[in-house]
Amino acid sequence: MEENKVDILVATYNSEINYLKKQIDSLINQTYSNIKIYISDDASNNINVKELLIEYEKKDNRIKLFLQEKNLGLNSNFEFLLKQSTSKYIVFCDQDDIWHEDKIEKMVEKIQNENVDLLYSDARQIDENDVVLHNSYLKYKKLPIIKGKNKSILFARHTILGCTQMITKDVKEKMVNFKSQVIAHDWLSVVIANEGKGISYIDEKLIDYRLHTNNVFGGRDLNKNITNWKKSNGSKYNNYLNYRENVINNAYENGAKMSLEYSQNEENKQIILKQIQYFEKLKKHKYIYLNISGYFKYLYAKGLGTRIIKELVLFNFPILGFLKFKN
Repeated sequence: MEENKVDILVATYNSEINYLKKQIDSLINQTYSNIKIYISDDASNNINVKELLIEYEKKDNRIKLFLQEKNLGLNSNFEFLLKQSTSKYIVFCDQDDIWHEDKIEKMVEKIQNENVDLLYSDARQIDENDVVLHNSYLKYKKLPIIKGKNKSILFARHTILGCTQMITKDVKEKMVNFKSQVIAHDWLSVVIANEGKGISYIDEKLIDYRLHTNNVFGGRDLNKNITNWKKSNGSKYNNYLNYRENVINNAYENGAKMSLEYSQNEENKQIILKQIQYFEKLKKHKYIYLNISGYFKYLYAKGLGTRIIKELVLFNFPILGFLKFKN
């Protein structure tokens, strides 16, 4: 039984009680019962969250609860959970989604058959009231399907939701301890799996991924992100350039820097260095950058759809992107 045990890593912080109950119930009711659920609460100041988690730990002996005395932050909380894990397979879990009851069962079978280091699925996107907003998260976000290994796109683009991933113990051991450039635990797992036995995909929606006002990283569209930025920073051209630089840094370049720090493949390291140089050149061009070949060399993949146009405008034609930003 221990050989195929799955560790579920749940990071919580000031969770909405109703969402948290639905999430944990969907874990303990999985058809695949050979699981261990590690929950780390990141010093929530809502006593009701802690009381609920303690109640669940008492109710199900597969749950191991950790109540942090001080706030670690999302990445460090998941790093802590990874260090507790001992099983062959590991899955990340948010605090407010709902897993379909056969998620673990289907993923264990698939990852064993394909002998890869990371397997992921699609998801439905739901709102605060469990209403389905988008039947396919990947199609809604226009993300490519990743299979195999040595995909350079993975170093410069975050493509796979952590809550849809299953990784192997080998990946976990290469992830911890986190190095200085880690910006997202679930991006790091993809980078490492890509240099290991590779990645595969199960073409099913195995979770309901919740979008609401308290998401740390929500599946929001470009218009919503721009609206939020303007409210906080203003709508002049310099504000737009700051928005653009923030996007390039946090959604692309910092991921490449993280990949460089972890990569063990010299060929990949050279690719990543060129990606970083590409992002630096982009930021120096404040109006138009006519050389678009770098985009198709480092960020293009089949399945991106209209996302390509939006990104090219943002990267190469910021003066045009500003027209939408200021309206």
